[in-house]
Amino acid sequence: MSFIEQSNQVCDVPYSQIQVGTKAIYTKTITNDDVMEFAKVTGDVNPIHVDDEFAKTTMFKERIAHGLLTAGFISTLIGTKLPGKNTLYLSQDVKFKAPVKIGDTLTVVGEVIEKRDDKQILKMNTHIYNQYEKMVLEGTAVVMKM
Repeated sequence: MSFIEQSNQVCDVPYSQIQVGTKAIYTKTITNDDVMEFAKVTGDVNPIHVDDEFAKTTMFKERIAHGLLTAGFISTLIGTKLPGKNTLYLSQDVKFKAPVKIGDTLTVVGEVIEKRDDKQILKMNTHIYNQYEKMVLEGTAVVMKM
């Protein structure tokens, strides 16, 4: 099994070098600016994400990040780590398992579980964990390396 190391560079892993079991990680700490910019760009200003006083009245007792902000870091992993450049996203399934809070450090893990050589398509397990190693998101992605 091979492993793509964390770096600040955009990788371009050739399809021929990717094996079932190849893994990559991406790590990101969620900031207030991340949440507020996502709300601004998408228009999702649900108060659970943007209003401290409202969020205190919810089951979470504090603001939480948007689920799709969290899921978006899977795209970062796929587009910059594995396979990296020249990758076309075909599909993504996600299950949100736990809330992500401002200040949480997320570790996104992608692992190739299937290869389809005729079209250079990869199926990957995609999981995200917080700093307590609790899974906050699980899913699968299908991508094409061009």
